[in-house]
Formats: sequence, C-alpha cells, structure tokens
Amino acid sequence: MESQKVINHIVNWLINYASMAGVKGYIVGISGGIDSALTSTLCAKTGLKVICVEMGIHQNKNEVNRGLEHIEWLEKKYKNVSHQRINLTDTFETIKAGFTFKTQNHGLSMANTRARLRMTTLYAVGQANGLLVAGTGNKVEDFGVGFYTKYGDGGVDVSPIADLFKTQVFKLTKELGVIDAIQNAQPTDGLWEDERTDEGQLGASYPELEWAMTFLEVENQSTENLTERQQEVIKIYKKFNSVNQHKMVEIPVCKIPFELGN
Repeated sequence: MESQKVINHIVNWLINYASMAGVKGYIVGISGGIDSALTSTLCAKTGLKVICVEMGIHQNKNEVNRGLEHIEWLEKKYKNVSHQRINLTDTFETIKAGFTFKTQNHGLSMANTRARLRMTTLYAVGQANGLLVAGTGNKVEDFGVGFYTKYGDGGVDVSPIADLFKTQVFKLTKELGVIDAIQNAQPTDGLWEDERTDEGQLGASYPELEWAMTFLEVENQSTENLTERQQEVIKIYKKFNSVNQHKMVEIPVCKIPFELGN
C-alpha cells in the first residue's frame, strides 16, 4: 500500500463528498482508539470544519486520556478542528432505569445502548453545525465479522476507512504521526467499564481475521493443509460473519404481490 497516496485519496474523497452534500465538514466520535484517531485526522486534513466529540459513559480513564491527548494533538496541528466533551453517563443511567431488570442486566444490550446514545449525540451536534457524521469502522469490522453496533457506531453518513484492513489503519496512523499512546493501545470498542479488548471478545487478532476474510474470498479453497489455529480462525470468522449478516445487508422489505396491493 502506498500510504501517502491512499491518505490523499481519502482526503480528496471527503472534500468532494462534503461539497456535493453542501455541508461544512465532519463530526467524529473520539474513543481513544486507532480507528477514530485515523478518521478524525483524515477529516482534519481536508481543511473543512471538524468537531471531535468525546462521549464518556462510565468510561475507562485510559481510553478517555488517550482520546483527549489525541484531540489536543489534532487541535495544535489543524486550526479547523475543535472539540466537545459530552458526559452521557447520567443520560445512560436514566434510560437504563426505565428498563426491566432483565434488560438492565443484559450486558450486550446495555453496551449497544451506549453506542446508540453516542450516535444520537453525534447527529444532534452534527446537524446543529452543518456537519456529516464520519464513521470509524474498518473493512474487517464492517464487512467481515460485523463487529459494530447496528444504529450505533454503524449509524453514519460516510465511511472513509471502511475499505482499509486494521493493519492498514495502523500503517496510515504511523504515516500521519498519530500519538504513540493511540498507536500502541490494544484495540477495544470502548463499550464496557473494564478494559476488555477486541481480540478478547472476538477470539482472534485482526491480522488473523483479515487473513480469514481474504482466504475465504477465493471460492472452493481447500482447508486441508491449514494449521489447527488457521482452521480455528476460519470457524471464528464464519461464526461472526453468519450471526452478524443482518448488519451487513440491506434491511429486508416484505414485498406485497401486485395482485394483493392493487
């Protein structure tokens, strides 16, 4: 991958899309992770208005500190960047209190609720400022294992890095000089109060999942000569790809037969 050419391509794409849409720029949720760091930096390089939003919900301090350090770096480097800090903890707790005991204590449901609150916040602030929401999902998350929240971090206007593997994301952030704290951090979705990592939740590393995604794109490949770990990764990839298909395909529409609708 020719990093600088890819960076220039994405930045020009963002500029052209904003012009076509008639907006002032982009808004990005900052998590303290590498994907949001790359996305926000690419948006900043457009020269358009960019608002970075840190949205804590019982957030791990390490994640918050990384995010704020990245925002500080961005604002020093790019004068078109500003930020807002919006603590959503009380909002989350208010919504949570209205649910039944079963829902309140369903970990994944509450984690996804956090992501959907952040999406709502980004759209509120973005619309008030004439900005589009820039998504932070990468290729293997968005189109491989579906590792994102439907109508949460999956609810965006544009996806500037969704054709990049995670390993490519790391390469571009290094090229752009993103702070070491971001580059060295273990990838995490930031939806839990502990420090669980993406790899811990998925059961495979991003390079392994990228390998599986690429391997399976070739039809009728034999798995006979694969190592035991490679076969395990294939199973992990297929499992997530299967159960998360509902995120990665168009919403099913029940079509009414002509003879019933007329």
